[in-house]
Amino acid sequence: MGLENLKLIVFDLDYTLWPFCVDSHISAPLRKSSSGSIWDSQKTKIKCYPEVPDVLNLLHNEGYILAVASRSPQIEAARQLIEFLEWDKYFTYIEIYPGNKTEHFNKIRELSKFSYNQMIFFDDEPQNIRDVEKIGVVCIFVRNGVNKALIEEGKRKYSRKQ
Repeated sequence: MGLENLKLIVFDLDYTLWPFCVDSHISAPLRKSSSGSIWDSQKTKIKCYPEVPDVLNLLHNEGYILAVASRSPQIEAARQLIEFLEWDKYFTYIEIYPGNKTEHFNKIRELSKFSYNQMIFFDDEPQNIRDVEKIGVVCIFVRNGVNKALIEEGKRKYSRKQ
């Protein structure tokens, strides 16, 4: 069957799209300089994983709906960082709050009207992968941030499961 049924790609944030944990590694408030650099209040420069902007742009241009599912308690800081990175143009659904990832997916399913078998999820935490696989979402474990090769691996795994 292939990829024609795949509609929605969901990403965790911490150690998946960026190489840190928002609630323990950055200090709000954040600011964005005129050059586009992002800094926290301790003057630490904030960066995402290198291939993430290209990956998000590519998936968006391929017509996939993109979403965020994060358990971060630093909701406003995570949302601000998404905005500063200019990723808000890519994400149709943004679910950021503490709790089990299945809560995030229930909300995304409710809003998007897509079934779990039309989704892929990328996350760096094995427990989140186990929880979300139980509801029927194809999940990809992220070791060193999202990159193009990992996206292709996810698409192959999704195709095999169809």
